[in-house]
Formats: sequence, C-alpha cells, structure tokens
Amino acid sequence: MNIDDINIPNLANIAGVDEAGRGPLAGPVITAAVILPSEYCLPNLGDSKKLSGSQRAKLYTEITDQAVAWAVGRAEPDEIDELNILWATMLAMKRAVESLNVAPSHVLVDGNRCPDIDVSSQAVIKGDTFVDCISAASIIAKQSRDREMLEFDQEFPEYGFASHKGYPTKKHLAALADHGICRIHRKSYKPVKIYL
Repeated sequence: MNIDDINIPNLANIAGVDEAGRGPLAGPVITAAVILPSEYCLPNLGDSKKLSGSQRAKLYTEITDQAVAWAVGRAEPDEIDELNILWATMLAMKRAVESLNVAPSHVLVDGNRCPDIDVSSQAVIKGDTFVDCISAASIIAKQSRDREMLEFDQEFPEYGFASHKGYPTKKHLAALADHGICRIHRKSYKPVKIYL
C-alpha cells in the first residue's frame, strides 16, 4: 500500500515521521522525518523492525540518496525523565520536522498522536507498515539510533549495548545489577530506578 491508499491531501512534499527507542532503558529516543520524491526506487521498504540489519543499512543509504529531504530529531535521557517518554517522543518528532531543509506540506506520523508542529498533520496507526514515507522514516530513525548505541557500547562496554541497544534484556538487567547505572540510563524507568 502507498500514500495514495489513505485519505490525505493530494500534495507534494508530504513528510513521514516515526521514532525508534521508546522501550529501551538507556539512550535517546530518535525520530526521523522523510520527504520522498514522487518517483523513487526503494525495494523492500517496510517496517524497520521487520528488516534485518543489513537490509536496514542498505535502505538507509538508498533513502538518504533519493529523499527530497530527511532529518533526524532526538530527545535525551534527561528529557525523557523530565517529560515522560510520550512527550519526549513528541518533542523529538517536532525537532525532526523542523530540521527538514524543505518545508513539508503535510506530515504523516506513525501511531495515534501528532506532535505540536506548525503544519497540518495526521496520525496513521501502523503507518510504518504501509505508508512509504513513514516506513522510510522508521528505517532512518532505527538505523540512526542503532549506530549511536554501538558508539555507547565503546564507551560503556560492560553493559552490552551493541547487542541489546538498551532494551531490558536479561543481559542488560544483569549488567545493571553488577555495575549500577551509567549516564545514558533513563532514571525514570522502573528497572533503572532501583539502582539509583
């Protein structure tokens, strides 16, 4: 399914927006906004969570090469702790849209809520599975966050961020028990709070 299959304005420069990293115990939440051209070639485009790492890496390059515009937004762990993950995600989405170097005519957001932005917007539940510009944003956000968590793994090797990307796996919870928290942990999340 493509953008033409849902009830949205018939406009050029429609941006898709999605996030990566709402569930992890550590690291930022990363969002992306992507405007695709009217014609593009992106085989295997789909929900980033259903793609392999190599497929995402290839599509990341193809999307960034072909997009009319793309941008990444973020909210840091301290912002997540202050605002909660929902509002931090909305803030990161707003930052992504506002960082586009081409102004979008309309914004399609994966999920059931839109950020507070100065352009018409529409929430699309499961949009990352059938709206191409949202799928593209999903891939950019996920790939960007995964790369950052690999960098954090170099800084904090005892936590194993390279393998779990901050999600609450057994390995990560065991590392918290052994080492306590580091500066990128989300202190408001229950599994982290007990080690403060």
